[in-house]
Amino acid sequence: VQLQASGGGLVQVGGSLRLSCAASGSTFNSYIMGWFRQAPGKEREFVAVISRSGGSTNYADSVKGRFTISRDNAKNTVYLQMNSLKPEDTAVYYCASSSYIYTADRRTYDNWGQGTLVTVSS
Repeated sequence: VQLQASGGGLVQVGGSLRLSCAASGSTFNSYIMGWFRQAPGKEREFVAVISRSGGSTNYADSVKGRFTISRDNAKNTVYLQMNSLKPEDTAVYYCASSSYIYTADRRTYDNWGQGTLVTVSS
């Protein structure tokens, strides 16, 4: 599966953005989908994951209650709605797919999008 993330940009503290990740090349609903992020000088970290059907989601503690992951299998797209953004949310955001396990461990994801930059200004 090929993944293309979009929707990043510059936003003020407290603002919102919605990221999209479009998938092509395979059966989208057979993949567990995740969002990760990487801030400058830091390791890539887990943000959110959604099950194949969309019925189960999980979030990093740092974004719980502010971010929402969702998917539209008819459109082969996964979304990340980000509200109440903080400067510490500034990072490159990546979508990724996992063929076999619902997890926050980035090592289990086998396909990655190219990343989209989110900058939160104070």
